[in-house]
Amino acid sequence: MYPAVFCWLWQSPRLSEHPPPASFSPVCGRPRAQYRNVGGEDSMEGEWPWQASLLWNNKHLCGGSLISNQWVVTAAHCFQGSTNTYNYMVLLGVNKLANSQPHKLSLGVKRIIRHPKYLGESSSGDIALVELERPIQFTDYILPICLPAASVQFPAGMKCWVTGWGNIQEGEDLPAPQTLQKLQVPIIDQRTCKYLYNMALGEKFPPKSIQDDMMCAGYAEGMKDTCKGDSGGPLVCKASKEWLLAGIVSWGEGCAIKNRPGVYIRLTSYEAWIHNHVPDIEFVPEEKGRNIFGNAGAGWAARTSTTTWLLLLMGLLLIEG
Repeated sequence: MYPAVFCWLWQSPRLSEHPPPASFSPVCGRPRAQYRNVGGEDSMEGEWPWQASLLWNNKHLCGGSLISNQWVVTAAHCFQGSTNTYNYMVLLGVNKLANSQPHKLSLGVKRIIRHPKYLGESSSGDIALVELERPIQFTDYILPICLPAASVQFPAGMKCWVTGWGNIQEGEDLPAPQTLQKLQVPIIDQRTCKYLYNMALGEKFPPKSIQDDMMCAGYAEGMKDTCKGDSGGPLVCKASKEWLLAGIVSWGEGCAIKNRPGVYIRLTSYEAWIHNHVPDIEFVPEEKGRNIFGNAGAGWAARTSTTTWLLLLMGLLLIEG
């Protein structure tokens, strides 16, 4: 089993044009580059400037997201082998891992904070904070992602994006020059997510429990998903002008397995914990959050109730099973 992600499809909501409060960082979540395509494919330089690569002994281990000038958020399971900061480095401003790039910044790690609730594979609390060895200067290629407050909700069917340098399929590494991959995926409602993982798919994939701090995104039919090496990376959704970090790549079963979409840690579940360790961090406030996804009802996903979707899903399972 690999912790995983790239996955579903729908119409993005139109978003509020209200200016953010003065306390809200004007820098976060606004990349200069604007190249968006649907499907797992190469990213352009500067397209996802918050994307980080966590290295262990100089080898890519996990993804991460820059959230301030000295902090990266990633998955707790990335540190199961060791929490000795000497073994880790963080790369920022990089698009191709195998090439030397002028915008790349390599940084040591000062501190690793794993959430105490994390108990192992597919458990709650799969989130960690990484403090960089020093504060950094932001550039067009290195910018933080905006963090949503606990009040912000990401509606089912909303199109979001997941990025990473993970395997292109189970057991097959991303080929050189190891260009950052991107995939547009829709949010799956919590009821459907729990239903899918409550089903056993033979002896290899028994039922699993989806906790309240988890969310699903992806395609029920499989084919597109995250894989080994994508762990800890960002699932981001577009607000009016800013991108928000909706989830952290956490786990999944295999890579792109049918009826096993990617599972992410829900970032909004950890606002208080993050703020406790990074007091100066800014979150998209509640009043902005209320406006962000007000039109997410557009499109087939919102017109179709959860009950109707479950009936359709069960019908497909009966036909294809």
